[in-house]
Amino acid sequence: MLLFDAHNHLHFPALQPHRAAVLADLSAIGLGGAVVNGTSEDEWPIVSALCARHSTPNTQLLPSYGLHPWDAGNRTPAWLDTLRTRLIAEPASHVGEIGLDRWIIDDLRPDDPRLAGLRVASLDEQAEVFRAQLALAAELGRAASLHCLRAIGPLHEILRTAKLPARGFLLHAYSGPLELVRPLAGLGAYFSYNGHFLRARHAAKSRVFAAVPPDRLLVETDAPAMELPAPHARFALPAAPDGQAVNHPANLAATYAALAELRNVPLASLAGQVARNFVKLFGTTEENR
Repeated sequence: MLLFDAHNHLHFPALQPHRAAVLADLSAIGLGGAVVNGTSEDEWPIVSALCARHSTPNTQLLPSYGLHPWDAGNRTPAWLDTLRTRLIAEPASHVGEIGLDRWIIDDLRPDDPRLAGLRVASLDEQAEVFRAQLALAAELGRAASLHCLRAIGPLHEILRTAKLPARGFLLHAYSGPLELVRPLAGLGAYFSYNGHFLRARHAAKSRVFAAVPPDRLLVETDAPAMELPAPHARFALPAAPDGQAVNHPANLAATYAALAELRNVPLASLAGQVARNFVKLFGTTEENR
Protein backbone atom coordinates (compact mmCIF):
# COMPACT_ATOMS: atom_id res chain seq x y z
CA MET A 1 0.00 0.00 0.00
CA LEU A 2 1.63 3.22 -1.19
CA LEU A 3 0.95 6.62 0.37
CA PHE A 4 1.19 9.99 -1.39
CA ASP A 5 1.77 13.43 0.12
CA ALA A 6 0.15 16.02 -2.12
CA HIS A 7 1.70 19.04 -0.42
CA ASN A 8 4.75 19.55 1.78
CA HIS A 9 7.94 21.58 2.25
CA LEU A 10 10.63 18.96 2.81
CA HIS A 11 13.31 21.55 2.07
CA PHE A 12 12.42 23.87 4.96
CA PRO A 13 15.23 24.48 7.49
CA ALA A 14 13.27 22.91 10.37
CA LEU A 15 13.58 19.50 8.69
CA GLN A 16 17.16 19.79 7.44
CA PRO A 17 18.92 18.48 10.60
CA HIS A 18 16.66 15.41 10.56
CA ARG A 19 16.62 14.70 6.83
CA ALA A 20 18.22 11.24 6.88
CA ALA A 21 15.91 10.00 9.63
CA VAL A 22 12.86 11.60 7.99
CA LEU A 23 13.61 9.96 4.64
CA ALA A 24 14.07 6.59 6.33
CA ASP A 25 10.75 6.96 8.13
CA LEU A 26 9.01 7.95 4.90
CA SER A 27 10.38 4.83 3.24
CA ALA A 28 9.15 2.74 6.17
CA ILE A 29 5.55 3.97 5.87
CA GLY A 30 5.53 3.26 2.13
CA LEU A 31 5.71 6.74 0.62
CA GLY A 32 5.15 6.41 -3.10
CA GLY A 33 5.39 10.07 -4.01
CA ALA A 34 5.26 13.61 -2.69
CA VAL A 35 5.00 17.13 -4.06
CA VAL A 36 7.59 19.50 -2.57
CA ASN A 37 6.52 23.13 -2.83
CA GLY A 38 8.93 26.04 -3.16
CA THR A 39 7.30 29.31 -2.13
CA SER A 40 9.83 31.96 -3.17
CA GLU A 41 12.45 32.58 -5.81
CA ASP A 42 15.26 31.73 -3.38
CA GLU A 43 13.67 28.36 -2.58
CA TRP A 44 13.18 27.11 -6.14
CA PRO A 45 16.76 25.86 -6.72
CA ILE A 46 16.80 24.30 -3.24
CA VAL A 47 13.64 22.33 -3.99
CA SER A 48 15.04 21.29 -7.36
CA ALA A 49 18.25 19.94 -5.83
CA LEU A 50 16.44 18.10 -3.02
CA CYS A 51 14.01 16.36 -5.38
CA ALA A 52 16.77 15.38 -7.79
CA ARG A 53 18.97 14.01 -5.01
CA HIS A 54 16.41 12.08 -2.97
CA SER A 55 13.92 10.75 -5.52
CA THR A 56 14.14 7.00 -6.05
CA PRO A 57 12.31 4.57 -8.35
CA ASN A 58 10.05 3.73 -5.41
CA THR A 59 9.58 7.23 -3.97
CA GLN A 60 9.26 10.13 -6.36
CA LEU A 61 9.65 13.67 -5.07
CA LEU A 62 8.00 16.01 -7.55
CA PRO A 63 9.07 19.66 -7.40
CA SER A 64 6.57 22.49 -7.50
CA TYR A 65 7.60 26.12 -7.91
CA GLY A 66 5.54 29.17 -7.13
CA LEU A 67 5.38 32.55 -5.50
CA HIS A 68 3.38 32.23 -2.27
CA PRO A 69 1.12 35.19 -1.42
CA TRP A 70 3.33 35.92 1.59
CA ASP A 71 6.28 36.33 -0.79
CA ALA A 72 4.47 38.23 -3.53
CA GLY A 73 5.56 41.61 -2.18
CA ASN A 74 9.25 40.68 -2.35
CA ARG A 75 9.32 39.38 -5.92
CA THR A 76 12.04 40.52 -8.29
CA PRO A 77 11.27 42.13 -11.67
CA ALA A 78 12.30 38.91 -13.44
CA TRP A 79 10.33 36.51 -11.21
CA LEU A 80 7.86 35.32 -13.84
CA ASP A 81 10.53 34.77 -16.50
CA THR A 82 12.62 32.87 -13.95
CA LEU A 83 9.65 30.70 -13.05
CA ARG A 84 8.84 29.98 -16.70
CA THR A 85 12.44 29.04 -17.45
CA ARG A 86 12.63 26.63 -14.52
CA LEU A 87 9.32 24.95 -15.34
CA ILE A 88 10.29 24.44 -18.97
CA ALA A 89 13.67 23.01 -17.92
CA GLU A 90 11.99 20.54 -15.54
CA PRO A 91 9.05 18.88 -17.30
CA ALA A 92 8.04 16.89 -14.19
CA SER A 93 7.59 20.05 -12.11
CA HIS A 94 4.34 21.83 -11.25
CA VAL A 95 3.25 25.30 -10.12
CA GLY A 96 2.82 26.05 -6.44
CA GLU A 97 2.41 27.12 -3.80
CA ILE A 98 0.37 30.05 -5.06
CA GLY A 99 -2.86 31.73 -4.03
CA LEU A 100 -4.42 34.38 -1.81
CA ASP A 101 -4.02 35.16 1.90
CA ARG A 102 -6.09 37.79 3.68
CA TRP A 103 -4.98 36.59 7.13
CA ILE A 104 -1.49 38.03 6.79
CA ILE A 105 -3.04 41.40 5.88
CA ASP A 106 -5.78 41.64 8.50
CA ASP A 107 -4.84 39.40 11.42
CA LEU A 108 -1.08 39.16 11.85
CA ARG A 109 0.39 41.53 14.42
CA PRO A 110 2.91 44.00 12.95
CA ASP A 111 5.58 42.76 15.39
CA ASP A 112 5.11 39.09 14.48
CA PRO A 113 8.58 37.68 13.65
CA ARG A 114 7.17 35.96 10.57
CA LEU A 115 6.82 39.40 8.98
CA ALA A 116 10.54 40.16 9.27
CA GLY A 117 11.86 41.20 5.88
CA LEU A 118 8.49 40.89 4.16
CA ARG A 119 6.64 43.57 2.28
CA VAL A 120 3.04 42.40 2.64
CA ALA A 121 1.24 42.57 -0.70
CA SER A 122 -2.33 43.80 -0.84
CA LEU A 123 -5.01 41.33 -1.86
CA ASP A 124 -5.20 43.00 -5.29
CA GLU A 125 -1.44 42.59 -5.74
CA GLN A 126 -1.62 38.97 -4.58
CA ALA A 127 -4.40 38.38 -7.12
CA GLU A 128 -2.27 39.80 -9.94
CA VAL A 129 0.59 37.45 -9.06
CA PHE A 130 -1.82 34.54 -8.63
CA ARG A 131 -3.46 35.06 -12.04
CA ALA A 132 -0.08 35.21 -13.78
CA GLN A 133 0.94 31.86 -12.26
CA LEU A 134 -2.38 30.20 -13.05
CA ALA A 135 -1.98 31.30 -16.66
CA LEU A 136 1.53 29.84 -16.75
CA ALA A 137 0.31 26.53 -15.31
CA ALA A 138 -2.44 26.41 -17.94
CA GLU A 139 -0.03 27.27 -20.76
CA LEU A 140 2.51 24.61 -19.78
CA GLY A 141 0.02 21.94 -18.77
CA ARG A 142 1.11 21.74 -15.13
CA ALA A 143 -0.98 21.23 -12.02
CA ALA A 144 -1.23 24.15 -9.60
CA SER A 145 -1.17 23.89 -5.79
CA LEU A 146 -3.24 26.64 -4.20
CA HIS A 147 -3.04 28.31 -0.81
CA CYS A 148 -6.12 30.13 0.44
CA LEU A 149 -6.53 31.65 3.87
CA ARG A 150 -9.60 33.74 4.64
CA ALA A 151 -9.99 34.62 0.96
CA ILE A 152 -12.15 31.83 -0.47
CA GLY A 153 -14.60 34.27 -2.09
CA PRO A 154 -11.98 36.19 -4.09
CA LEU A 155 -10.19 32.95 -4.92
CA HIS A 156 -13.37 31.36 -6.25
CA GLU A 157 -14.08 34.42 -8.37
CA ILE A 158 -10.60 34.27 -9.93
CA LEU A 159 -10.96 30.54 -10.61
CA ARG A 160 -14.33 31.15 -12.28
CA THR A 161 -12.85 33.69 -14.70
CA ALA A 162 -9.24 32.58 -15.25
CA LYS A 163 -7.85 30.07 -17.71
CA LEU A 164 -7.07 27.00 -15.61
CA PRO A 165 -4.71 24.05 -16.11
CA ALA A 166 -6.53 21.26 -17.94
CA ARG A 167 -5.16 18.60 -15.56
CA GLY A 168 -6.63 20.44 -12.56
CA PHE A 169 -5.45 22.16 -9.42
CA LEU A 170 -5.13 21.37 -5.73
CA LEU A 171 -6.72 23.32 -2.91
CA HIS A 172 -4.24 22.37 -0.24
CA ALA A 173 -5.61 21.93 3.31
CA TYR A 174 -9.00 23.07 2.01
CA SER A 175 -10.81 25.03 4.72
CA GLY A 176 -13.68 26.48 2.70
CA PRO A 177 -17.36 25.65 3.08
CA LEU A 178 -18.97 22.40 2.00
CA GLU A 179 -21.26 24.16 -0.43
CA LEU A 180 -18.28 25.25 -2.55
CA VAL A 181 -16.80 21.77 -2.91
CA ARG A 182 -18.85 20.70 -5.93
CA PRO A 183 -18.61 24.05 -7.77
CA LEU A 184 -14.85 24.06 -7.26
CA ALA A 185 -14.59 20.42 -8.32
CA GLY A 186 -16.46 21.39 -11.46
CA LEU A 187 -13.65 23.85 -12.21
CA GLY A 188 -11.02 21.13 -11.78
CA ALA A 189 -10.28 21.24 -8.05
CA TYR A 190 -8.82 18.47 -5.92
CA PHE A 191 -8.90 18.79 -2.13
CA SER A 192 -6.17 17.56 0.23
CA TYR A 193 -6.90 16.59 3.81
CA ASN A 194 -4.44 17.62 6.51
CA GLY A 195 -4.10 15.87 9.88
CA HIS A 196 -3.97 19.26 11.61
CA PHE A 197 -7.74 19.30 11.14
CA LEU A 198 -7.98 16.56 13.78
CA ARG A 199 -7.72 19.30 16.39
CA ALA A 200 -11.07 19.88 18.08
CA ARG A 201 -11.31 23.49 16.91
CA HIS A 202 -11.05 22.33 13.28
CA ALA A 203 -13.75 19.65 13.49
CA ALA A 204 -15.94 21.47 10.95
CA LYS A 205 -13.09 21.41 8.41
CA SER A 206 -12.69 17.67 8.90
CA ARG A 207 -16.40 17.08 8.37
CA VAL A 208 -16.21 18.73 4.95
CA PHE A 209 -13.83 15.96 3.86
CA ALA A 210 -16.41 13.31 4.62
CA ALA A 211 -18.30 14.67 1.60
CA VAL A 212 -15.49 15.42 -0.90
CA PRO A 213 -16.07 13.31 -4.05
CA PRO A 214 -13.75 10.27 -3.95
CA ASP A 215 -12.16 11.11 -7.30
CA ARG A 216 -11.13 14.57 -6.00
CA LEU A 217 -9.60 13.51 -2.70
CA LEU A 218 -5.92 13.79 -1.76
CA VAL A 219 -3.90 13.71 1.48
CA GLU A 220 -1.12 16.04 2.62
CA THR A 221 1.11 16.94 5.55
CA ASP A 222 2.29 20.51 4.78
CA ALA A 223 5.30 19.39 6.85
CA PRO A 224 7.02 20.82 8.75
CA ALA A 225 3.90 22.96 9.40
CA MET A 226 0.43 21.92 10.57
CA GLU A 227 1.42 19.37 13.21
CA LEU A 228 -1.03 16.64 14.24
CA PRO A 229 -2.50 16.61 17.75
CA ALA A 230 -1.64 13.89 20.25
CA PRO A 231 -2.30 10.99 20.20
CA HIS A 232 -2.53 10.94 16.39
CA ALA A 233 1.06 12.00 15.75
CA ARG A 234 3.04 8.78 15.49
CA PHE A 235 6.36 10.42 14.64
CA ALA A 236 7.93 13.26 16.61
CA LEU A 237 10.68 15.79 15.95
CA PRO A 238 12.22 18.40 18.27
CA ALA A 239 10.81 21.90 18.14
CA ALA A 240 12.50 24.40 15.84
CA PRO A 241 14.99 26.88 17.36
CA ASP A 242 12.24 29.50 17.52
CA GLY A 243 10.06 27.12 19.55
CA GLN A 244 7.66 26.27 16.72
CA ALA A 245 6.39 22.69 16.63
CA VAL A 246 7.74 20.61 13.75
CA ASN A 247 5.44 18.19 11.94
CA HIS A 248 7.21 14.99 10.95
CA PRO A 249 6.35 14.18 7.29
CA ALA A 250 5.80 10.50 8.13
CA ASN A 251 2.69 11.53 10.06
CA LEU A 252 1.16 11.19 6.62
CA ALA A 253 0.31 7.60 7.62
CA ALA A 254 -1.71 8.77 10.61
CA THR A 255 -3.52 11.28 8.42
CA TYR A 256 -4.53 8.55 5.99
CA ALA A 257 -5.81 6.44 8.89
CA ALA A 258 -7.84 9.31 10.32
CA LEU A 259 -9.35 10.15 6.94
CA ALA A 260 -10.33 6.52 6.30
CA GLU A 261 -12.12 6.50 9.66
CA LEU A 262 -13.79 9.84 8.91
CA ARG A 263 -15.09 8.55 5.58
CA ASN A 264 -15.90 5.09 6.97
CA VAL A 265 -13.91 3.26 4.30
CA PRO A 266 -11.13 0.65 4.55
CA LEU A 267 -7.67 2.19 4.66
CA ALA A 268 -6.50 0.15 1.66
CA SER A 269 -9.47 1.34 -0.38
CA LEU A 270 -8.78 4.98 0.50
CA ALA A 271 -5.09 4.59 -0.30
CA GLY A 272 -5.86 3.12 -3.71
CA GLN A 273 -8.24 5.95 -4.57
CA VAL A 274 -5.81 8.64 -3.41
CA ALA A 275 -2.99 7.03 -5.41
CA ARG A 276 -5.09 7.15 -8.58
CA ASN A 277 -6.02 10.78 -7.92
CA PHE A 278 -2.41 11.76 -7.23
CA VAL A 279 -1.18 10.26 -10.48
CA LYS A 280 -4.04 11.84 -12.43
CA LEU A 281 -3.27 15.31 -11.11
CA PHE A 282 0.50 15.28 -10.75
CA GLY A 283 1.62 12.36 -12.90
CA THR A 284 5.01 10.80 -12.32
CA THR A 285 8.48 11.79 -13.40
CA GLU A 286 8.48 9.11 -16.12
CA GLU A 287 5.20 10.35 -17.59
CA ASN A 288 6.46 13.93 -17.78
CA ARG A 289 9.88 13.30 -19.30
